[in-house]
Amino acid sequence: MPDLGRFLPLSNRPGSDESTVSRDRREQIAGVVASAARIVAATPPEQASGLAEEFVSAARLREDVSPDEAGLLLLSTRVREGRRRGIRSLSRVVRAYLLLAESAGVTAQLPPAVTGAVALYAATTAPLPRRVVVAGHRVRASDDGWEFGRGTRLEATGVQIIAFLLAVSEQPPRPPAAPGTLGI
Repeated sequence: MPDLGRFLPLSNRPGSDESTVSRDRREQIAGVVASAARIVAATPPEQASGLAEEFVSAARLREDVSPDEAGLLLLSTRVREGRRRGIRSLSRVVRAYLLLAESAGVTAQLPPAVTGAVALYAATTAPLPRRVVVAGHRVRASDDGWEFGRGTRLEATGVQIIAFLLAVSEQPPRPPAAPGTLGI
């Protein structure tokens, strides 16, 4: 019976190191902006400026920098050194990054901490039809090692889950394929 208390809210569960926990998302946003800069740098010069401009506009990161590769790298530095930013800002920047990757025909790659935070936030703020899809389910990232919710499991990659929740993709997470099936 003494172990039951570990599962109760506000219990005396064993503590863990939470020194890196913060509501400030500057580092994560700066990392996503730097990733966007790499995508823009890999595109033909005639497209780069337009893609960078679209990214900055969609991310709502209007700054006094030119919208090119160097401008995005400078923007990344300014975000890192600037004012505190929250999960809403991270969510907007990630959505802009996903749109940029799609426009450039590149596979989006984001760290698990970013996909997990954005997925959890978007699951409660996404448009109602998207929230309904994940409501009452346990949503699991098959590649990033995070999950949230209760109920039957839905899974996809972390990027696929946030792309759906942020209205970049129409492909929702799905129940995992039963063992021994082809998953078609």
